Amino acid sequence: MKYIANKIFMVRPVHFGYNPQTSESNAFQTEVDLTAEEIQANALREFDAMVEKLKSFEVDVVVMEDRENLHTPDSIFPNNWFSTHINGTICVYPMEARARRFERSPRMISRIKANISFTRRLDFTGYEEKNKFLEGTGSLVIDHENKLAYASISSRTHPDAVDFWANRIRFGAIKFHSFDESGKAIYHTNVMMCLGDKFVVICLESIKDADEKKTVTESLHRSGREIIEISFEQMNNFAGNMLLIRNTNDEKILVMSETARKSLDSGQIEKLESYAKIVSFDIDIIEKCGGGSVRCMIAELFNSRN
Repeated sequence: MKYIANKIFMVRPVHFGYNPQTSESNAFQTEVDLTAEEIQANALREFDAMVEKLKSFEVDVVVMEDRENLHTPDSIFPNNWFSTHINGTICVYPMEARARRFERSPRMISRIKANISFTRRLDFTGYEEKNKFLEGTGSLVIDHENKLAYASISSRTHPDAVDFWANRIRFGAIKFHSFDESGKAIYHTNVMMCLGDKFVVICLESIKDADEKKTVTESLHRSGREIIEISFEQMNNFAGNMLLIRNTNDEKILVMSETARKSLDSGQIEKLESYAKIVSFDIDIIEKCGGGSVRCMIAELFNSRN
């Protein structure tokens, strides 16, 4: 159970909205016919309702208020700029969009450090100078127990940065390429793949190369996980963007959006419910404008003492 986070970190938005800097690589983003003020108000309502619902299921949520003085429309997705690990490490990552780099701050790090114990900080942000990016647990779907990460290569997930991260943290890495139905690289691994302790939800048909698909599949089988496949349509409805967490009672909870849950068929839901309690959230505006879903909104806080 120690490999499933029992504390999570979320950032309450102040300037949430459609970000043109990220839309080029994120096919999930769409513009909506609302004012900037209306988008922010709707996103805030969705965010607060999600936090309240998580707490009602006894989930330990650390909420950080975003800053008024900076325009950070994607700060609601903190999992892209940092990750924590049970060995007491925090990693800080290089981000493709310049506007997103302002999300990292000593203020945020201090709040994280106040909630968990970490003894080592690995900073990979220097890769931004090389135009090579690695966006946290968006780019890396991490198997903490087996010290392995899955990474779908894209403009936001550079193979050199993946290899350097794996070397520094002493993990293995399985790199592959995944594409949507139009042939565009999927921008983040965590929209096509969710790794649970005993299962994996994955859009295998997005991996076009037969050898890469075989490598990924065989690795997942070796880990003992049940593979639950999702279609392109389900992936486009954020069915790959789930996260397994545990609450203060050590009960396993699989969080996802209402959009994702509604896209699943009864057989898929039955399989997932055999592993964890499903809890879903209505985050329609966040998904449409931000191009990310529930998993993207949550950064796991692993504590080496847990």
